[in-house]
Amino acid sequence: MTDVTHPAPQFSPAEAKALAVNHFGVAGEVSPLDSERDQNFRLSTDKDEWILKIVNASEPAGESEFQTALLEHLARIAPGLTVPRLQKTLRDMPLAHATGAAGEDHALRLVSWLPGQPLAETQRTLEQAESLGAALGRLDRALQGFIHPGALRSFDWDIRRGGDARARLHHIHDADDRALLVRMLDHFDAAVAPRLSGLRAQVIHNDANDWNVLVDPDDEQRVTGLIDFGDALYSPLIAEVAVACAYATLDAEDPIGAAARLAAGFHAEYPLREEEVDLLFDLIAMRLVISVSLSAVRKEKTSDNPYLAISEAPAWRLLRRLDRMNRRFATAILRHACGFDAVPGASAIAGWIGDNRKEFAPILDRHPATLAKAIVPYGDPTHPMTVSSAGQQPEKATAWWDAHCAQHGIALGIGPWGEERTVYTSDIFWSRFVEGARRVHHLGLDLFMPAGTKLYTPLDATVKSVEIEEDPLGYGCLVALDHAPEGCPPFVTLWGHLAHEAAARLKPGERLAAGALVGEMGVPAENGGWAPHLHFQISADPQLAARDILGVGEARYLDVWRALFPDAADLAGIPPETFVQTGRTRPRSSPRARRCCCPTCRSPIRSRSSSCAARAPG
Repeated sequence: MTDVTHPAPQFSPAEAKALAVNHFGVAGEVSPLDSERDQNFRLSTDKDEWILKIVNASEPAGESEFQTALLEHLARIAPGLTVPRLQKTLRDMPLAHATGAAGEDHALRLVSWLPGQPLAETQRTLEQAESLGAALGRLDRALQGFIHPGALRSFDWDIRRGGDARARLHHIHDADDRALLVRMLDHFDAAVAPRLSGLRAQVIHNDANDWNVLVDPDDEQRVTGLIDFGDALYSPLIAEVAVACAYATLDAEDPIGAAARLAAGFHAEYPLREEEVDLLFDLIAMRLVISVSLSAVRKEKTSDNPYLAISEAPAWRLLRRLDRMNRRFATAILRHACGFDAVPGASAIAGWIGDNRKEFAPILDRHPATLAKAIVPYGDPTHPMTVSSAGQQPEKATAWWDAHCAQHGIALGIGPWGEERTVYTSDIFWSRFVEGARRVHHLGLDLFMPAGTKLYTPLDATVKSVEIEEDPLGYGCLVALDHAPEGCPPFVTLWGHLAHEAAARLKPGERLAAGALVGEMGVPAENGGWAPHLHFQISADPQLAARDILGVGEARYLDVWRALFPDAADLAGIPPETFVQTGRTRPRSSPRARRCCCPTCRSPIRSRSSSCAARAPG
């Protein structure tokens, strides 16, 4: 086993220069390079440039031989890849040996110097992340099927051994930071480590940090080379992506967005599997846990080596951000980037609801298709109703809406899915994914009617949860229902801003038949501080708790939220012709086009006064 805390070799530049001449026949100017546990020198001649690596004495011979075999394999199988190429010794051997001052034996390897600019010295972009992912995909595709006994190494940087970081926790002196690592490790041990053995595994580079990745100096978006295979080993394939993401997302404005682009680049060259992407977020976090815990140990043992802590501070910052994120949302973003459903079954749920939209029980006493409707003006940031709601003045917003409805004969107000709004002024609407961004896009369907309006489930359901949310501009009384209709994956409906009576009446686990009462629209004092309305939302992820379901999302991830939280208009019985693409109502629609969607009434709606008897008031 390699000892990552064993001191690095201590050869002088003059000694390194002599070693290059004596063993490889290469004479040139020598300059030292940073390294974690080995010693590296840049060797410049009139014609070429090289890297002389003096290997740590603790590295077993089999591991050095493995790295040599790996580079020889790549030279044979993928000569077009820009990776270091071996220079053999004067005795036609891949490795030489030298004795250090302490009498320890060190393997020597000379490899070609690759031109390019380290990724660490560039401005990070999403295009660059995607290029890095593609480069790693091509590399690992070339390594597919390659194996060597030295690859089966026991190594602290093997992500499968992430749980070993628990033994290093006493080196973390800050109690909050230590508690953060405990949370990460507990989740890893319970939910991640048991699944790793079922994933594809092969030899991977395992250290695509920003100093081991080279870009074109004239086009910093394009990754041109990968260096330093000293951490290569046999490990889960997805660990290659996770390690690269851990470094590529340090101090990123949107770390999950950068990770998603990197994963997409890899996937385009070497397709990933859903079960691999499902663990990517957790493995990114675990790489960071390994990094900061090892750094803490080394600082106590080798405090004079600044390279050891080169990424410690940004790693801690990223870990704290990841700890605040919902891992299921992060995974949905990563899955979507690779072309998978945001959650398994999401597209099937949306398709089933669309195919069966005429078969659902109405959610109001009168079917919504029969009611005169108008879009609530929350999409207009200067509108008095919007300004009043954003200022937490629900009575003024309600008064304006009631007067507007009375004047224009409106019975039902609609708040469309995806609408951008300025009413979300509470701190709870800050994004946890994109630094400095706010969540402003509505992810449910709002139905505005008077307080006390009764609401009914459109499908058979089981009560998932009933709770009261106290946050200003939150949900107030919140009910979540589980649905498992035949021929459709299970999903959840969320019913927000209800009267508190539902919390006293419904119990988790209670079965509700289609058409059963769910609750009533609440007054502002109990509905989170809004004009009376129902926030009705679908979650394609049945594992999300009610409070975890995003009612408002970031613009950047609207495509992901659309997949994860499909538009509930069909389920609520709102006819498609109610909306145009901008989210506004059509100014007029012909009687031929306007049809009732309830299962017992198929006649055209000929006027606003038309009625439907699908539900008797209950």
